[in-house]
Amino acid sequence: MRKKRRVFLISTIVLILAVLSSLAWLVNTLFEGEQPQIRLQPLPEFFSGTEKLRLSASDHKMGLKSARVSLNQAGREMVVLQKEFPARGLLNQEGTRKFDMEFSIDPSRFRLAQGSVDMEVRVWDHSKRRGGDGNLSVLQHKAIVDTIPPTIRAVSRMHYVNQGGAGLVIYQASSDTVESGLFVDTTFFKGFPKEQESQEGLHVCYFAIRQDIEGDPNLYLWAKDKAGNEAKAGFNHRIFRKPFRTEKTNITDGFLKRILPYFSFYDFGTAGSDIEKFLKINRELRQENQLTYYDLKTKTSPEQLWEGTWVRLNNAATMARFGDRRLYYYKGNKVDEQVHLGVDLASLANSEVQAANNGRVIFADRLGIYGLTVVLDHGQGLSSVYSHLSKIGVQIGHDVTKGETIGLTGQTGLAGGDHLHFGIMVDGMFVNPIEWWDGHWIQDNVTRKLALLEE
Repeated sequence: MRKKRRVFLISTIVLILAVLSSLAWLVNTLFEGEQPQIRLQPLPEFFSGTEKLRLSASDHKMGLKSARVSLNQAGREMVVLQKEFPARGLLNQEGTRKFDMEFSIDPSRFRLAQGSVDMEVRVWDHSKRRGGDGNLSVLQHKAIVDTIPPTIRAVSRMHYVNQGGAGLVIYQASSDTVESGLFVDTTFFKGFPKEQESQEGLHVCYFAIRQDIEGDPNLYLWAKDKAGNEAKAGFNHRIFRKPFRTEKTNITDGFLKRILPYFSFYDFGTAGSDIEKFLKINRELRQENQLTYYDLKTKTSPEQLWEGTWVRLNNAATMARFGDRRLYYYKGNKVDEQVHLGVDLASLANSEVQAANNGRVIFADRLGIYGLTVVLDHGQGLSSVYSHLSKIGVQIGHDVTKGETIGLTGQTGLAGGDHLHFGIMVDGMFVNPIEWWDGHWIQDNVTRKLALLEE
């Protein structure tokens, strides 16, 4: 009898403990204190137009109860998003645990004024804490409403540009501008301020018209502010069409035997014969080299480094012109076609090569079909190229003065004989160098416009 009573007492205690444990679990579950997780992307610094955002929320215990996104500006509250998540099933076991939604904020729709605005995200769960209101997570973010684009206008009046040539525009941009320049169709040319944090907002922008351009290109000034607002403005200009020569170049076996050993570093892939190797070099390696030239534009100085008329190789004859359309023939058959983007100048073998103007060395190395090459930066997107050298006499980072010897002519790369391949680039695009050798052209198209910066 005493044994039975002892068993009954133990069973009762176990039952009570089990009930108390269950009650504790139930209370801990219903009154859990873990806050919901919130993520809002992106967190915009500015509202300049309709901005798409994505709200993600989660609660893996009692589940989500509601989510609310609001804006507050000058005491006026605007609800952007309100979402309710009803409880489903015992202890909300079938309720919403994760929520992900994209929404938009349009400043005009909410009649937001220019200036600061506060954005707030509030997410509750189904916990019974806070008098049944649940756990609350809050995310707050401050942004600036800026829907007014910057202003931009040309200061220089008329702009005459040759096909394959360069031009210069002096323009003024408002103080909120962070990026500006000029577009020729889809090609962008970066503008440079007169001086850093210039009060007048005056900028210099050199641009180019491709030698192979067709039709009438769309030219316009462009500016963007911190908020991402963009502005465009036209300007007076006239483009003069220019003819370019077509020349026939015969490729001989002797030429191939002479130049191919120079390219032993290159992976010819499946190219077997000498002419196949030449074509791979002339096409694919040429494209790689052009990308190298183009990428050098990022190394330009924001300040003008050059001055006056540019120097031409001393006592040199012109062997090939800018824009020449070269047709390559092998054993009577046309095998390739390329455009020559520089001027070939020939003097005595191993002649001294002078820097065309003051600048800084930004490239001095072997460069594919161009052989030993030096590139000088002259500031504000202008650079000069010296290729097929037999010797390089400068190093990257060196400052050079106009007329200073930077190397010797040669026949490295795809050169058919000893000469200098000279080129001028505007923001990574090759233009006709003869303009920069012409003091009258520089005076009419560059110097007079630069004088506007000093007025």
